[in-house]
Amino acid sequence: MTITINGQQVAVPSDPRVSLLDLLREHLHLGGSKKGCNQGACGACTVLADGERILSCLALAVQYEGRSVVSIEGLSPDGSLHPLQHAFIEHDGYQCGYCTPGQICSAVGMAGEAKRGLPSAVTADLAADAVQLTHDELRERMSGNLCRCGAHNGIIAAIADTFGRPAVAEAAE
Repeated sequence: MTITINGQQVAVPSDPRVSLLDLLREHLHLGGSKKGCNQGACGACTVLADGERILSCLALAVQYEGRSVVSIEGLSPDGSLHPLQHAFIEHDGYQCGYCTPGQICSAVGMAGEAKRGLPSAVTADLAADAVQLTHDELRERMSGNLCRCGAHNGIIAAIADTFGRPAVAEAAE
């Protein structure tokens, strides 16, 4: 039994109690995903499973057998920065950097959700084929990822710059 992690086949741990986060950090030595609260409340451990964002601290590794998981280390397999990583640098979307990998993985997954038309609590048009990532949409959709340093405005600006231009204009108003 294997899991594809960042494009590589990895054996599922024999201990079914191993969380996906512990598999990444302790077994595979991929330290990008952080163990913040270890209760699913902060988002620091967010990774993508088959393109959807999940909290890896709440997921058992065995649940992802046969699936594809991408951590921050796998977003740019060629070694260059992902466009969102560039935007985080440009917009000072980090201070201590602890939440940054989870924020970036969450934003990539969130952009896919919006593109597929999945509504949030603030989506005005529930019948729309795609959701426009306005300032309020971005804040609502990223609310599960906490930043204790106060870089949230830079984070939202970086995400808006990468995935939703209208949010930049709204944030400036």
